[in-house]
Amino acid sequence: MTATPDTALWPEFIKAVRQEVVPALGCTEPISLALASAMAARELGKTPERIEAKVSANLMKNGMGVTVPGTGTVGLQIAAAVGALGGNPDGKLEVLKGLSDEVVEAGKRMIAEQRVKLAIADVPNILYSEARVFAGGEEARVCIADAHTHVILIERNGVEVFRADDGEGGAGGEAYDFSQASARAVFDFATQAPIEMLDFIYEAATLNEALSQEGMSGEYGLHIGATLQRQVKAGLLSDGLLTRILTRTTAASDARMGGATLPAMSNSGSGNQGIAATMPVVVVAGHVEADREQLTRALMLSHLMAVYIHARLPKLSALCAVTTASMGAAAGMGLLLGGGYQVVSMAISSMIGDVAGMICDGASNSCAMKVSTSAGAAYKAVLMALDGTRVTGNEGIVEHDVDASIANLGQLASRGMVQTDTQILQIMMHKQPAA
Repeated sequence: MTATPDTALWPEFIKAVRQEVVPALGCTEPISLALASAMAARELGKTPERIEAKVSANLMKNGMGVTVPGTGTVGLQIAAAVGALGGNPDGKLEVLKGLSDEVVEAGKRMIAEQRVKLAIADVPNILYSEARVFAGGEEARVCIADAHTHVILIERNGVEVFRADDGEGGAGGEAYDFSQASARAVFDFATQAPIEMLDFIYEAATLNEALSQEGMSGEYGLHIGATLQRQVKAGLLSDGLLTRILTRTTAASDARMGGATLPAMSNSGSGNQGIAATMPVVVVAGHVEADREQLTRALMLSHLMAVYIHARLPKLSALCAVTTASMGAAAGMGLLLGGGYQVVSMAISSMIGDVAGMICDGASNSCAMKVSTSAGAAYKAVLMALDGTRVTGNEGIVEHDVDASIANLGQLASRGMVQTDTQILQIMMHKQPAA
């Protein structure tokens, strides 16, 4: 008999998922700068002649090597340029949806003529983007901080037009409270809440499945998903469930990082995290012939668990958060394969013991490799848990209690990897160009 659930946290869970699981077009770090540029251009009221952009060190790291959708060009400068010239200032993470060829060419000209300057901002915020645009002797400035769409300041000709209230939620909305949350409470919500409360999460499957299908064309990024599929046909890989999880999940990341003009359903400010929390669950649901309600509950468990774990981490850090999103996927897959809370907690514990050390060295096509690795680790951890095996609390940073293990992972990212983050950026900024 199922125990009566504690529903007190349910409104906070809904608030968190609606805030953290949203559509996003392109890598969210360049998109944040594009949004600042689009809003600054609107405030200026005329087409910008030049742009001065500043971003935090972490945002610089995550924006240096990723293709901006619709442009075929890598980096933060093109994001700032096309955002200012043709972005939708009300589009949030879809600010660059529907860019015209004329805007893209004009943006590339601005960069070629050295009218887009980019620098690292001297700010304490881990996530920060600032765009200052100029035309006809006038200027406007927009600053975004702490979350990818959270505008904290708008100025026109040096005069403050808007300043965010200090009490506003970090994502520009009402803050949610996870202080009393637990992995068990997340599981109970996803499995016992009325299905009509959860049904909105199904859009994650629709959006990320479309992105996966686009990636299977083999035209994006490192085309890892398409490569794996070719190796199945060549007889070098078996066409089993694990291969399908890897292929279809990685293909979505290939498309996203390679500049496809389709949105991803993101998680915790990252499209790749949204893909990692969605596609393994979708593939397993197809394998077990799950109905819509079963898939919806598994998606909610995956995405909410990913948000719950990521809430213990900084917004951006040296720890690759695709790993934490895939811990959510492990929960969702475990549920679909017949496991209860014990299987879910065991699988997450094993993943913390497996992939906790994966670094984030900026957003780039190689993120799809990390997505593939994390999805494989999630499925492996689920199979172990279904067989009654897990990394125990006697090993490494893993504890007997899954919530304590999650807290340890958060401490590792927030405190232990600060110097690692600095060193990664130094290496990236001083790499020798290709011969």
